[in-house]
Amino acid sequence: MANNNEERSYWPHMILGFLGIGIMLGYWTIKSAIAMPVNESNTFQMEYQQADMNINSIIESQKEFDSKYRIEPIGFKESDFKPNEFLKRKHGKVIALSKDNTLKYSLQTLSGTAVNDANVSFWLTRPHTVVDDQHFEQINPNNGIYEVPTFNLAKAGRYTLLLKVRKDDTVGFLEQEAYLSPN
Repeated sequence: MANNNEERSYWPHMILGFLGIGIMLGYWTIKSAIAMPVNESNTFQMEYQQADMNINSIIESQKEFDSKYRIEPIGFKESDFKPNEFLKRKHGKVIALSKDNTLKYSLQTLSGTAVNDANVSFWLTRPHTVVDDQHFEQINPNNGIYEVPTFNLAKAGRYTLLLKVRKDDTVGFLEQEAYLSPN
């Protein structure tokens, strides 16, 4: 006759349960990773692969550009936003943005002569995403002043202003941090 008081062992069920939970978590991780969009960097107004392959020529072109020309922002206001002081990267001035923006840049030779025949493009982007990017090609000059067309911003937060200037065989970049306050 069988003994009804014998103890049952549950450890095989626990092993199968942990294995099932592990498989479900692995499936969930892969499904979540596939559903997330991949956002590429747009530093230097190009894909990061192109920037990596051509970084030496970009740096040399920037040095040559800086030895001939000067880009100056006109009428930019400094924001009261202070980046995290514990970050190890250096921060420059943070520009204050508003809901409707018109930005102006002055392009001059080092001797102070206005440059009117440069190819200037502007890119407004948010760090770590390309969803809200705004790109303006061929900004027309007015006596050495390049005015970016008016653009609207809906989301408050950090932005990056990227200006790319092509003049003769040189290319110059100006990158500035900007902030749109929530109020």
